[in-house]
Amino acid sequence: MVKQRKDCFILQFRLKTERWQEDVIDSRLEAGRKIYNTLTSKSLKRLKELKKTKAYRNLIERLNKDKEHDKLIWDEIHQLRQKAGLTEYGLSRMATPIRQHFKKQINAPIAQALSKRLWKSFEKLFYGDGKRIYFKKYGQINSLEGKTNDTGIRFKTITRTCEWSGLKIPVLVDETNLYEVESLTHPIAYCRLVRKFVRGKKKYYLQIIFRGEKLAKRRKSDGSFVHILGKGDVGIDIGTSTVAWSSESSIKIVELANRAQGHEREKQLLQRKLDRSKRMNNPDNYNEDKTTKKGTHLWIRSKRYVKTLFRLKEVQRKQAAVRKLQHELLANELLRQGDTFYVEAMNFKGLQARAKKTEKNEKGRFKRKKRFGKSLANRAPSMFLAILKRKLSYFGISLIEIDTFLARASQFNHTDESYQKKKLSERWNIINGIKVQRDMYSAFLIMNINPDLKTFNLEKCNKRFETFLHLHNQEIKRLRGNRNLSCIGI
Repeated sequence: MVKQRKDCFILQFRLKTERWQEDVIDSRLEAGRKIYNTLTSKSLKRLKELKKTKAYRNLIERLNKDKEHDKLIWDEIHQLRQKAGLTEYGLSRMATPIRQHFKKQINAPIAQALSKRLWKSFEKLFYGDGKRIYFKKYGQINSLEGKTNDTGIRFKTITRTCEWSGLKIPVLVDETNLYEVESLTHPIAYCRLVRKFVRGKKKYYLQIIFRGEKLAKRRKSDGSFVHILGKGDVGIDIGTSTVAWSSESSIKIVELANRAQGHEREKQLLQRKLDRSKRMNNPDNYNEDKTTKKGTHLWIRSKRYVKTLFRLKEVQRKQAAVRKLQHELLANELLRQGDTFYVEAMNFKGLQARAKKTEKNEKGRFKRKKRFGKSLANRAPSMFLAILKRKLSYFGISLIEIDTFLARASQFNHTDESYQKKKLSERWNIINGIKVQRDMYSAFLIMNINPDLKTFNLEKCNKRFETFLHLHNQEIKRLRGNRNLSCIGI
């Protein structure tokens, strides 16, 4: 299944900055934050005035009642928002006069890119699940980008420098890295300057967005590129903490981002230390039952609190970097398994939310309303699927999502074509008298889905089942020698 995609890719390079250049970049990032916040303030005022109008209120009321004419109502709402300047183009025009106060620091394309960033928040508010628009606190704007490589932030390929309104900063390019050198021959769409905090110190990077197809990083002995994509069907059963896949040559179940979990205990201790320090220095901001008082308060932060906060940020940065690296490597491993990938359509946001119903267990105690929020935050299965989709797009392939409600891979038995509901704690299926791991069998069924993405191909299931059992048993032997999560059941 070929997916239409944008032909562009990103490469990041470290900047060799001097102290005075860092001060200039910091001041420009702060100017960008002020432009963003001013633009946010003006656009929210316009939205407030729009909500006061009778025409807008009537349309919103009709939208909930008259579902037959949804499209016509949405068109009218869009026209009213357009008149109020609450569109992407409207915000871009609004940013032009605001930029005049910072014209020596921020040029027009960068200001327009900031307005586009704000418009993404408005899109979530208008058409998605966004609840409100937030202002940026001091130091929260850590990147600025232009629209072309001709003005503003520019990369000069010949001199290997980043130029931006008087700044001329060397870009550290590894000339021995054939991938980087060949990527630099592509035309540049635009550049983005990024500030990161690494081990308590500020570091600056240039992200270059190139036009064209991304080059494969694997190379043959003669220096030519080679693709890492395999052949055949691959079924993926994604969970909150694990991912299982099934192909014609491999069956596997792995823990997502297992190396990133080592930082969890350190995070807990630092967060506890911060909370104790905050309560000790601000006793008047808390009630007798230790809850925070309502309203706006002045919070006092000690030097030790700030130092601990930076330590926590560093731990979180390391954890995020390790998690992303593991997801990238795991996605590469999956690409070698085939060229047609199927996965269940998952609502991770729904799994992350707390349970709405208040229930009691057999002993009469209230059940916990917590679900999978912490696990999803730590393991990031949605990020893994996004990375896999991105890597597949380089080959013109999309990740095919099957109908979860009709296919029901976790309940189906292909030998007798029956469906049986199972508890979450039941990790094994009995298929024709043979005990198989539930997630791996689900991945096997997903691999053998019909083109309608709603039913399973029984002919393929029966033909491939013997191979599946052989590979399944090999994977079980491998898992039994390791320490595994309880959700795997081994």
